[in-house]
Amino acid sequence: MNIIFGQDEAQALSEKYTVLKLDIIRVGTTGPEVPAYCVIENLPITELTRVPGMRDLHENLMVHYYKQDWKYCQDAIEQLQGFWGKEVDSFYENLQQRISKYQENDPGPDWDPVIQK
Repeated sequence: MNIIFGQDEAQALSEKYTVLKLDIIRVGTTGPEVPAYCVIENLPITELTRVPGMRDLHENLMVHYYKQDWKYCQDAIEQLQGFWGKEVDSFYENLQQRISKYQENDPGPDWDPVIQK
């Protein structure tokens, strides 16, 4: 999986590749928020017919993640694991680990889903 940063780069590559939004990254406490995307280059031909539905599921996963809808996220991750030629599985595993921590310790209404680096 290749990671790129910024919406302009993602939009340009989306004409040729499948591009999925992952997280939003902030460098430091006051840096700009920059979206991170993955570029899927090698998708098994057997998965091509399912791409539109799985892309929608991935996008909804991220929407529900920002809403703290952990149950939806877990169900979506379960369906998405193994898809995309397994290229995105490490992201889904990491996201599942974060969700498990949030379920144990509710981040509250002021939670900021932006990843700080």
